[in-house]
Amino acid sequence: MLDVRFSSALKVMLLLGHAEEEGSPVLSSTQLARSLDANPSLVRKLMVPLVRDALVASIKGRGGGVRLGRPADQITLGEIYRSSIGDKPLWAPRAEGPRECLVTNHSAEYFVRLTDETEAAVLGALAGRTLADSLDELRAIDRAGGAPAAERPLPAPRH
Repeated sequence: MLDVRFSSALKVMLLLGHAEEEGSPVLSSTQLARSLDANPSLVRKLMVPLVRDALVASIKGRGGGVRLGRPADQITLGEIYRSSIGDKPLWAPRAEGPRECLVTNHSAEYFVRLTDETEAAVLGALAGRTLADSLDELRAIDRAGGAPAAERPLPAPRH
């Protein structure tokens, strides 16, 4: 099963960044849940690490909700990734089996190295992009007449 914490957290952060640009910087968990097609309690759970890491600020009381913790151009996608995923590795290794050959003797260590290398590449790519960059990219897609993903045809199967 694919983990959707990062994509959900990124979408929330994009929604908050866009709301701030539009002059309504505070959104409730109900508003965010509607945009994610999720339950508000799931959104509140998703907010916990983002608030803890000061990427999002929680506003209490009537009309409360959440807003960006700092300007969108000062929040990297790498920070959002690390906050939303935590210490969970990109991939979970298979359980160890009997050690009988080259592969079974060393695959666990190889897999750790591969995972570390891949995560470093992912974080490197995400660290160079800010939330503001991502909002600019969404605007460029919109200007180019890009269809929402749900309306695009599925890619042809690969053989």
